[in-house]
Amino acid sequence: MLVLARKMGESIVIGDGIEITVLSSEGDTVKLGVTAPKHVEIHRKEVYEAIQKSNEAAVRKHVDVHELAKLLGKGPKNGGK
Repeated sequence: MLVLARKMGESIVIGDGIEITVLSSEGDTVKLGVTAPKHVEIHRKEVYEAIQKSNEAAVRKHVDVHELAKLLGKGPKNGGK
């Protein structure tokens, strides 16, 4: 982990176009501003982890292939009869 000290108004740059600026500091809270290209998704870590968990759960969900085929109109109808 890279550890940097920054004062209010100072920034760090990540890659080609992501800039993080310290906007304010009050008590144990620091406000950061993030400038990044529109195609770069930015989430708080807890939101990112919730999205990942949801995506993993969706992948693991059991799918009945025959039911799916019927829904798509591509499988045997009436239970395969």
